[in-house]
Amino acid sequence: MNATINPGAPSASAPQIAQRLPALLPAIYREDSFLARYLWAFEQALLDIEQRIEGLPSYFDPVTAPPEFLPWLSSWVAFALRADLGESQQRQFLARVAPLYRRRGTPQNLRELLTIFTRGGVPTIEEDPAQPYYFKVTMRLPPQDSPDVQLHQSAIAHALIDLEKPAHTYYDLVLLFPTMQIGKTSTIGVDTLLGTDTSSDSAAPAATRKS
Repeated sequence: MNATINPGAPSASAPQIAQRLPALLPAIYREDSFLARYLWAFEQALLDIEQRIEGLPSYFDPVTAPPEFLPWLSSWVAFALRADLGESQQRQFLARVAPLYRRRGTPQNLRELLTIFTRGGVPTIEEDPAQPYYFKVTMRLPPQDSPDVQLHQSAIAHALIDLEKPAHTYYDLVLLFPTMQIGKTSTIGVDTLLGTDTSSDSAAPAATRKS
C-alpha cells in the first residue's frame, strides 16, 4: 500500500516533535511510524480548533473583542452603538454598560454617559422644583473644536438624552463655548484679531429645548 505523506509532516525520527494523538492510542499502535505521521494532519486541524476555543472568552470582553463584534455585544443590553463613535469610545462604554444599564433613566447615569461619549468633560444636570418634569443639561465644549465638531457633539448629546430620559420629561441642552482668553483659549494672529471687525462670535452659549 502506497501512501502520500505531507512533506511538512514530522517523521518518526524526529522525537522533538510532540504528538498528542498517538499518545492516546493503545501502546501497540504508538510504535507505528506511519500511523503517527498519518495522524499529524488531524492533529494540526484539532490544534487550530482548540486555539479558537481557548480564545473564545476574548470575544465577550469589550477590551479584546474584534471591532466587528462590538455592535453584537451592545445588542445584549438593547443599545445601538452610533457608527460615528470611535472604537475606543465604544469599548469604554461596553466595559461599563452593565452597571449603567441598571441605573437607566437617572441623572447619574445620564451624566456618566455624556462624559463617555462627548468631549465636554463632566456635564451638569439641574432640576427646577418649580418646573416638574423639566431638567437642564449644561456642557462645556473644548476650545479647539470646530463648528462641525460642535454640531456633532450636540447631536450625540441629544441622542443620548432622548434615549435615557423618562418619556414624560423635557429638557434644555446648553452648550458653553470658551470665552476669549489671550494665551489660554485664544491666540493673537491665529484665531483672534485685535482692532479688526469680525463676524465670528468668540463666546456664545447655545440652548436647545426638547420634550
